[in-house]
Amino acid sequence: MSLLTHLLACLFGMGSWVSINGLWVELPLIVPQIPEGWYLPSYLSVLIQMANVGPLFVTLMHRFRPGALNETAVIYVIIGLGTVASFLLGFFWTKTVVVAGAPRSVALLVLTFFLAAVDCTSSVTFLPFMMRLKPQYLTTYYIGEGVSGLLPALVALIQGVGVVRCINSTQSVNHTLSSSNSSVTFELQAQYQPANFSVEVFFFFLSAMMLVCLVAFLLLNYHPAVAREHPNNRYTNGVKEKSQKNRKWAEQKSMMDPYRPANQKCRSSFGTGTYSWMQVFYIFVILAWTNALTNVVLPSVQSYSCLPYGNNAYHLSATMAAVSNPLACFIAMFLPIRSLVLMGALTVIGSGVGAYIMGMAVLSPCPLLVNDTSGGVIIVLAWIIFVLTLSYVKVIIGVILRDEGHSALVWCGAVVQLGSLLGAVTMFPLVSLYSFFSSGDPCNTKCP
Repeated sequence: MSLLTHLLACLFGMGSWVSINGLWVELPLIVPQIPEGWYLPSYLSVLIQMANVGPLFVTLMHRFRPGALNETAVIYVIIGLGTVASFLLGFFWTKTVVVAGAPRSVALLVLTFFLAAVDCTSSVTFLPFMMRLKPQYLTTYYIGEGVSGLLPALVALIQGVGVVRCINSTQSVNHTLSSSNSSVTFELQAQYQPANFSVEVFFFFLSAMMLVCLVAFLLLNYHPAVAREHPNNRYTNGVKEKSQKNRKWAEQKSMMDPYRPANQKCRSSFGTGTYSWMQVFYIFVILAWTNALTNVVLPSVQSYSCLPYGNNAYHLSATMAAVSNPLACFIAMFLPIRSLVLMGALTVIGSGVGAYIMGMAVLSPCPLLVNDTSGGVIIVLAWIIFVLTLSYVKVIIGVILRDEGHSALVWCGAVVQLGSLLGAVTMFPLVSLYSFFSSGDPCNTKCP
């Protein structure tokens, strides 16, 4: 296998969600400087779900006009749009426009919608494009997708986003009108430290990452070393296949012959017919469920589940969770176990650990073992196990569907977005409208 192709596939996958992931980790620095304040995360959730119009359009075109959409051209457009939108955010994210008598961050919201459209559409275009390379490179693509969350988190860590220092604060309490009966209490107060570099620099960094993704995509299309990595040395440019025979071969031929028995009887009309319709339904349900949990449901309550244990536990869990994603993809590269039973078992384990995390978020600001060091250790380990197991499941499903053909990967991306949408619809009212969760104070956790 070509090391260059592995690197390019990783850099290509990195551009899939790097912009939106970067925007989320930068919120603590953005929110204090815009009129929307902490309502912005709610607006972002809505904008990201509205941006699903992109993958919906691609999926419908694939279903009703197969071959009519130039996949390569679409990828060029969305990567270019993501690069420009990230760059423009560096200049206009603080600009406001008076709407209905109140200042609004129109430029920030509009450019964020474009970024969300880019990232959502990548789910149904980037994955099918990887059909043109040997199956081993799909796992490398998933590693890059994991890095798209890890890299902005590490840069934000260097920037100093959300770094809190607990300082003593004195408060005077008057028991009566007489000043002689007043008392002074000492309390720790959270003081956020200034960032090491500006939000503008961070947005320019995101734009540079999208530009790297664009260069990687160009090389994946035109570099001679990559052309040799196409199955049977076939090299296509993303337009329709030259003949119906080749098209049928691209849709149906299994690329993982060592894992597939010869002359296996077709069990359904899905892909190569390896799986029955019940098994296909099972795979897609697990795919939607794991993406709902990992992309929306648990991340939306991460601060509630961790902050009561202290700021260090929160930052450590966020960082280690970001590391666990590409680590799971790396493990899947060497252990591509395709057992549907193992997939279900890992999903149950990950969901169970996720249920513990959700339980701690519900109990915030007084979760279990809140005043004990072991509580912080357990919550960090819970986040690592949760992300590690479910990320592995997502990669294995991607590898399985890769063997079922191009259309299977398109539906894979569509189900990923559907799962995220259902998760957002469920969590948005609980977190943003009804304030079901109570945040803990990183410096003052007062529990009985």
